[in-house]
Amino acid sequence: MNRRQLEHVIRAAATIAGDTEIVVIGSQAILGRHPEAPAELLVSAGVGVYPRNHPERADLVEGSIGELSPFHETYGYYAQAVGAETAVLPDGWESRLVPVPTAAGTGLCLEPHDLVISKYVAGREKDREYVRSVVRHRLVDRETLLERLSSTPMEDTIRGRVAALIEAGFPR
Repeated sequence: MNRRQLEHVIRAAATIAGDTEIVVIGSQAILGRHPEAPAELLVSAGVGVYPRNHPERADLVEGSIGELSPFHETYGYYAQAVGAETAVLPDGWESRLVPVPTAAGTGLCLEPHDLVISKYVAGREKDREYVRSVVRHRLVDRETLLERLSSTPMEDTIRGRVAALIEAGFPR
């Protein structure tokens, strides 16, 4: 997926949901801050979204432009319904959302450090690969990640695991 395609999903989601603010959670949110992000970060065809002011309409969006829909079959990408609780995020994440304006509404993408914290916590292999690529391309920095980690609600054992992964990803 590229920035133009993300904007298309945002426009469609805003129109379907009747909401001018569409929150983008997941790997494609990197396109908010980095419109020309490296291709290896843009392999997902799905965009996790929810209408900020009408989150209950996320399923309506997915039902209209989700996986295997005519939209997906026509364009090769699609929307996935998510919610604010989908990802474990640092306190204050909503104040750092990155706006992506479109004609139908504004996409609000996770800030890259918040996105990477959520990927570290999720811990799936695809998330670990994604984080390694973001770090390798220097799209986030160690200090900000550790600061955000300290304000992320989670168990101490998980926080310790994530802190060790951050340290290992940024050798001194």
